This record gives sequence, C-alpha cells and structure tokens, in this order.
Amino acid sequence: MAESVTKQWDDEQSRDLGLSGRIALSKQKRIMRPDGSLNVVRLGHGFWQSLNIYQHMITVTWPRFFGYVFIFYVIANAIFASLFVAAGPGAIQGGESGYRGAQWHNAIFFSVQTIATIGYGQMTPKGTIANSLVAVEALSGLLGFALITGLLFARFSRPSAQILRSKVALIAPYKHHTALMFRIANGRVSQLIDLKAIVTYSWMDRTDPARPVRRFLPLPLERDGVVLLPTQWVIVHPIDEKSPFYGRSQQQILTADPEVFVALSALDETFSQTVHARFSYADSDIVHGAKFVDLFGTTPDGVVTIDLAKLSDHHPMRLPGVPGSAQTSPTG
Repeated sequence: MAESVTKQWDDEQSRDLGLSGRIALSKQKRIMRPDGSLNVVRLGHGFWQSLNIYQHMITVTWPRFFGYVFIFYVIANAIFASLFVAAGPGAIQGGESGYRGAQWHNAIFFSVQTIATIGYGQMTPKGTIANSLVAVEALSGLLGFALITGLLFARFSRPSAQILRSKVALIAPYKHHTALMFRIANGRVSQLIDLKAIVTYSWMDRTDPARPVRRFLPLPLERDGVVLLPTQWVIVHPIDEKSPFYGRSQQQILTADPEVFVALSALDETFSQTVHARFSYADSDIVHGAKFVDLFGTTPDGVVTIDLAKLSDHHPMRLPGVPGSAQTSPTG
C-alpha cells in the first residue's frame, strides 16, 4: 500500500502546495502554524526590502493598532514640544508660568492643540520660528490623522473570513467504514456563499531511512463544497483503498509526523468578495477513534439551534473492525 501511495504522490508532485522540494526534504515537525501562517524563516532579504507598513497596519490586531496610533501621537507631540522649547521661552505666549517645568508644560499642550488644529486661543505662537513650527505641525497633523482615518476605514472595510474550526481532526466511523473528518462553522452573522475546501495530507516517508522525504497528497472529500454555511460543515475524507490512511494504525499514522493542510475559500455576501482561510492539523491534533458530539437543538418554537462552543467536543468510539481503537482525549 505504501508503494502505491508513493507512486500516486510521484504522479502529483505539482500539487505540493507550492512548498518546494526542500521543504519536502526537511525534518521539521510542522510546516503550517495553527493560525495558518507558514513555518518558514526567510533570510537574505533586508528589513526595509520586506517591510510593508500598510499591510502590517491593516492585518495587525486592534489593540496593537491603537497602540501604534498612541505611540505615534506621543512621539509626534514630544518632537514638536522639544522644538518649541528650543525656540526660546518667548515662543509661546499665554501659558502658565511661575514654576519649574512650565515651559515644557506649555510646549506639550500647545503641541497637542496645534497638531489637532484645535486652537483654543489661550496660548499663541510668537515669532517667525514659532509660527513656522505651527505651520509644519498643523500640516503634519492633518496628514497624520488623514492617514489614520484611511487605515481605520480600510480595516473596517477589508473582507475577511471568520471561520471557526474544531481544534481536532478525527478518524471516526463513517458509513460502515472510517473517515478523517473535522468541522467548521461561520463565526459571523453574515452568510458565506459557495464554500470550497482543499485538503492536503503530508507525511514523512521513511522508506529510505537515510533520506526521509515529506510527501504531499491531495485528499478526495465526500464533498468539496457547500452553497451556504448557516450551521456547520463536517468536512469528510473517506478512508478507502486509495487513502494514505487505509490499513494504518494510530501508531503508524502518528509516527509519520502527519500534517493535514486545509484551504477554504468563499464569497462573503456583505462585500461580494472572495475571502480565504487556512489552517492545519498536526499529529497532536489528530484523534484516532472518536466521534463529534451533536451541536444541534431547537427553540420552544421549533427553530434549529447550534452550540458553537461544542465545535471541538468529541467522545471515544470504536472503529469498525479495529479492536481497542477508541482513544480518550481531554477535550472529548
């Protein structure tokens, strides 16, 4: 069976996710991190060459985004306040006086008012240098706030898929046989339309102990797409004679350092644009001999409900024709 699977892989080398042959020869445990990012370190490409500030600001988390904005705001005001102090004690009129540090106090709050073009009128610039600094800071503030506003709009308007997935993939009973399965759900109220799934299995082939090679094989699915996702979608790979899992015990599967790559695409009805999601299951995420618990219920009016908190919940179950196949798990 191993030889037939290897031959099948050789016939489909072009479907290795574009990871290149060197990754196939590597011995790393995981190629794709749980968040979907690829576990590859890029060297020889300068920091400034690879820097993409716009992409980073669009994709970074909201707390970090507002942290960047706050740091930018503080640094900008500190720089201009220092310039106002350097312009001399008479550069700002109308501020507080009579105590040590008053000049810095006035400069900082005058900068805050200027960069936001507030201008209360209590403090005013005096002299060519101070007025020139006001002109530069006002322009910088307008451009800076316009840029931040544009980034906020881009973040809010950027389509993205919030796909909830089970934390584990199961080898479970399926139509008197077995199958590899996991399930997903839509994390948003808006609908995803025309979902497509591509699942690829990767394992370490140690047929030649001196030269182990990581193999990649697209897994045929019971169905590779659904029209809508109002509840859940259990993505199923039936384990038959052509499957790389066929006839292999739990120990044989896990010792091959398996990894299951999942790539999803769908049309978001809110933006009418295609969104994508990707993730993977490594050896510690594959549970042999288990079944997902039922998520469904009904309201008193008979409307179907689904408990997404149970998306990963499962319980042990014996596989057909495999004695002692049930595996317990802390999440089961």
